[in-house]
Amino acid sequence: MDRPTMRVWIIFLLCLAGQAFAASITEEQPILDEPVVEEEPIMEEDEVMPEGGANPVQVETGEFDEAIEIIEEDVNAENPCLNHHCKKGKVCEVDEENTPMCVCQDPTSCPASVGEFEHVSCRHRTHYSKTGFNHLYIPRPFGKCPWPFFSFYVIMSDFCICVSQVCATDNTTYDSSCHFFAHKCSLEGTKKGHKLHLDYIGPCKFIEPCLDAELNEFPLRMRDWLKNVLVTLYERDEENNLLTEKQKLRVKKIYENEKRLQAGDHSLDLLAHDFEKNYNMYIFPVHWQFGQLDQHPIDGFLSHTELAPLRAPLIPMEHCTTRFFEQCDSDSDKYIALEEWAKCFGIKDQDVDKDLVI
Repeated sequence: MDRPTMRVWIIFLLCLAGQAFAASITEEQPILDEPVVEEEPIMEEDEVMPEGGANPVQVETGEFDEAIEIIEEDVNAENPCLNHHCKKGKVCEVDEENTPMCVCQDPTSCPASVGEFEHVSCRHRTHYSKTGFNHLYIPRPFGKCPWPFFSFYVIMSDFCICVSQVCATDNTTYDSSCHFFAHKCSLEGTKKGHKLHLDYIGPCKFIEPCLDAELNEFPLRMRDWLKNVLVTLYERDEENNLLTEKQKLRVKKIYENEKRLQAGDHSLDLLAHDFEKNYNMYIFPVHWQFGQLDQHPIDGFLSHTELAPLRAPLIPMEHCTTRFFEQCDSDSDKYIALEEWAKCFGIKDQDVDKDLVI
């Protein structure tokens, strides 16, 4: 074979080898323009996924409820229970004529209690502290934790504390509020059931008696706490709608006041002096908290139920809570009027203004 012919064959073989090598590299390179689709794991027939996914603890209450509604509308459009509301402790069932009715819930159908756990990503929702008024917190039951847990946001962090157990007025610890209300429903119509209420959040514990001197100190610390809660909400509001525009205007004056006592673990003497010196800063926070509680119905009076979102988380941390709110009901009619509420916090009669409940 002459040299020119051999040169042609060598070039030809090199070209073939280059194409083969390039092809092998191309096969190993992933296609970046097309998304990689992972196959869903195949579940065994007897494996049942828990409601809300493999880890229901991570499910946020609002999203979870919305998902349920969408599914029910598509699949059970003719279910008469869809638009039939039952109070806590009862569930909807249909009778033989397909008419919806509320019946007591079976406690065994309540979600199992897992005690207390941390739940990520609930910033700006609630604040939690096991030391009461020394730190800020705003109890928002069921804020971000899965039902039936109560949610507390740990200040300056990104997680909640989710608590399920509750203590009732019969000094019994229930696994959750779901279990409590189911039990209360079973006592409906009885004297025992009428007197049974949810007392506080967490397992039952010994609550020290509240001494007279301690009772006098309680409003000093709670007033300061309410003011600091509002200031904190104002600082973090941004676009989270934590406060209305009218509320922001009121709080802005407090926030920008150079005389404002900064949040901290202050002595009772300093708190009393600050209230006397900067009295006007405390008027709106007291009215604001009343408005936050007066919701069902909005009538200018706080019932035991309306007071519960504030009272129930406080009792285990502040042992004078129960006695303080009982004292606020000066006429013993089991309702706390705005005037009674303001007087409890030392607000003068002439400064009580319904227009500040905004």
